[in-house]
Order: sequence, then structure tokens, then C-alpha cells
Amino acid sequence: MKLPPGKIPIDVLKEVVFKNLGAEREEVVVGPSAGIDGAVINVGDKSVVISMDPITGAIERIGWLAVNVNANDIATFGVEPSFFFSCILLPEGAHKDLVDMISTQMHDAARNLGVAIVGGHCETTPGLAKPIVVGCIMGLTEKGRYVTAAGAKAGDKIILTKTAGIEGTAILATDREREIAKRFSRVAVENAKDFYCRISVVKDAMTAWRTGGVHAMHDPTEGGVAGGIHEIADASRLGVRIFRENIPVAPETSRICRHFKIDPLQLISSGALLISADPKKAKDITENLEGENIQASIIGEFLGKSNERVLVIKDGRTKTLPRPVSDHLWTALAR
Repeated sequence: MKLPPGKIPIDVLKEVVFKNLGAEREEVVVGPSAGIDGAVINVGDKSVVISMDPITGAIERIGWLAVNVNANDIATFGVEPSFFFSCILLPEGAHKDLVDMISTQMHDAARNLGVAIVGGHCETTPGLAKPIVVGCIMGLTEKGRYVTAAGAKAGDKIILTKTAGIEGTAILATDREREIAKRFSRVAVENAKDFYCRISVVKDAMTAWRTGGVHAMHDPTEGGVAGGIHEIADASRLGVRIFRENIPVAPETSRICRHFKIDPLQLISSGALLISADPKKAKDITENLEGENIQASIIGEFLGKSNERVLVIKDGRTKTLPRPVSDHLWTALAR
């Protein structure tokens, strides 16, 4: 079986990866599972939340993304990120300036979030065409005080912060700047590149969590908003009804997606946050988010039947919510 670019398909994870997990240890209370982007280990009266993600599709802001994308995973548990490790892999012949750029970006991002960089590894790697940064991040909380993407309940409202396709917009505007500059104004290109400033969801997640009524959170990375919704539904064994017109897409994202002929709902969306909320608290959550100047929209609800995954489009017509085979960023970059 030839694998597509990006994340390994869920069936391969279940058939291969999740069956090879080494020894069982009682401290591990949340281990590898579909749709859950971190592990939880109990140590004394604390729960340690740990997550890991690589940055492979971006170059210019790779260090910034490595910290923020990993920090987002911890925040979706309702936990503040604290400690960061990095593994920096560079192409042969890379210059010291590249190490400086990546390290400075990681430092700035980590300091902004109150995260300490505590270790890692850096090397030049034979056969590598572009730099890759793999991040591992940890957060601490009181024992058992967290949520996971598996906690959504039937009837929960689904809240999306910000807009779809944030990270993909920033990457394509940066890495394909010459191409899109031929069609877009300089202001439009620079606005799209500035989407990197929207990547963090730590404030989004902590604001929602402190409001109460949050049953699950998940940041839609590879596979975009559509993929992220499926991942919560898979983890929670639920169905969904999503209203397409309720999903905000920034004008810059819409234009870039039209140019590359890709779907904004299937474009990597770090910077947005999906929240599964008690219907009685959904309005409070959106109001508190907006009070922090964070755009928030109720885009649908979770359903009891796990095989019911519906996208409501114009005039009330419905179709199956698409499940991305591969993130549409890779489709765009391949062109």
C-alpha cells in the first residue's frame, strides 16, 4: 500500500501503529488513539500531558510553527504548555544562519507562551531536501483535570474559533509568494503571510476551558476543519451535522484556495480550534471568546449515530462531510 503525503491514514494507524506500543505501564492513562493528539501520564498528584508534531510543509517560519503547533495540542486538553523539546534536522550543507533562524524563532514563540525550551537535538541529515523540526511539548495539571478529543457528547454544539485554513494560507502565501503575487495585490499577499500570527490557539482553548461546559477540544491541523471534525467524531464515536455556511473562511484563504483549486475545509488549519460544548454553555463560550477578540462560530452539532456525518450546504441540501485522504496543502504544493 502506497501511503499519501502527510498523516498516515487512520486504518494504517489502527492496523499497525497502535498494535506496537511496547510495554504497558500503569502511569499511562491516555495513550495513542485516533483523534487524540497527546498522551497523559500520571505522576504523583499531577497529570503530565505530552504531545509531538513535526513541521514539514513550511520553511520560512518553521521554528515559530514548531513551538506553536505543539503548544496548541497541549492547550486542547485544557492545560497550559510548559516545556518544549526540539529535534532539528537540516539538509547537508546547511549554513549556521539557518540554525540561528530556527532557534531564534523557537525562542521568541516559546517566550511569548511562557514555555521553557529544555532540550533536543540538531543535525544535518543526508538525503534531506528541506529542514524538518520535530517538537515535543509537555504541560502539567492537577491529576485528572483535563479533557480529550474523545469526550464529545451527542447533542453538543460544535464551536470553531477564527477561520478555516489559517496555516495553509500562511504557508502558501509565503512559499508560493512569487506565483500568487502575479494574481494578487501586494497588500493581499502580505495579509495572507501574516496569518502566521494567528497560529496559536492557547488563548482560545484556555478561555473556553475556564468558561466551563467544554467536553472536548481539538485543533484541526492536517486535513483541515473537515479532518478535525472527523477526528473528534472518531474518538468520541459520534456523528456530526455541520452547516457549511456557518464556517468562516477569510477572503485571503478563499482566493488562495480558488487559485490552487483546493477546498478550504481540507486545508491545514492550525490557528483554529474546534470545541465540543454543552448546548447550555455554548453561547457563554462564544461570548467569552469574542470578549477576548477571538472570532467564534457555532458550526454544527454532534449526533448519536457514528455513521451519520452530514454537511448541510445551500438550500438545506446535504452531502457526506468529506474525509480528507491527504491535506490539500500537499495538493497545492505539488502543482
